[in-house]
Amino acid sequence: VFGLSSVAQVVLGRGDFGQSLSINLGFGIGVTLGIHAAGGISGAHLNAAITLTHCLLGKLPWRKLPAYLIGQFLGSFIAAATVFGLYYDALYDYTNGNFTVTGPNATASIFSTYPAPYVSLLGGFFTEFIATVMLLLGILIIHDEKNNEALKGTQALLTGFLVLGIGLGMGMNTGYAINPSRDLPPRIFTAIAGWGMDVFTAGRHWWWIPVTAPVLGSLAGVLIHKLLIDLHNQPVLDSGNEKGQPEVQTS
Repeated sequence: VFGLSSVAQVVLGRGDFGQSLSINLGFGIGVTLGIHAAGGISGAHLNAAITLTHCLLGKLPWRKLPAYLIGQFLGSFIAAATVFGLYYDALYDYTNGNFTVTGPNATASIFSTYPAPYVSLLGGFFTEFIATVMLLLGILIIHDEKNNEALKGTQALLTGFLVLGIGLGMGMNTGYAINPSRDLPPRIFTAIAGWGMDVFTAGRHWWWIPVTAPVLGSLAGVLIHKLLIDLHNQPVLDSGNEKGQPEVQTS
């Protein structure tokens, strides 16, 4: 709701009620609050790519996958419907009742991501892949108890800043979906709510890339963290000695 409504204000307000920074902040705040809301209940699985990765790595039972995905998809779908109702009058004023996916008064991008006109499918896939790699690396580093982990209670805020940073640096090409359950359910909603099947054919059938690239990026992020950080990391000894320093015993 925070993320999509911030996009709606920027688009429908024609730049008078925010810019791209507003969108990045909106999604960062939404992620932070989502983690606080669901962290103690489900581990704050807000991203289908991360949930699937946990299942593949054996960190989450496969039997829980359907419930997690249903929860994520329903939440995202209802969020899109909420923002649609919130800005219904503004949408009609902006479009004269003609909801389009492309063109000067396109509004489908309020709800789901679409590639910039200059971006190829390969370039868009690579953008979403790398952005999700950075998301997973950041999350794993923030929660890495064997490394310089974040202070207890700050993980949600730092994850929000991580999403903000991804948006600030990697949002221009594709709108940084980095999450199938953030992109696909609102796309389905727009198909039902008046934008039609163009939401699946626009951008050279772009819709499948925000579904698949984040999954592969999530797996790659875990692999990179394992190979380059986790395997070389040893937990701090209880005696308080620094890592890599042998304990000196005296008689």
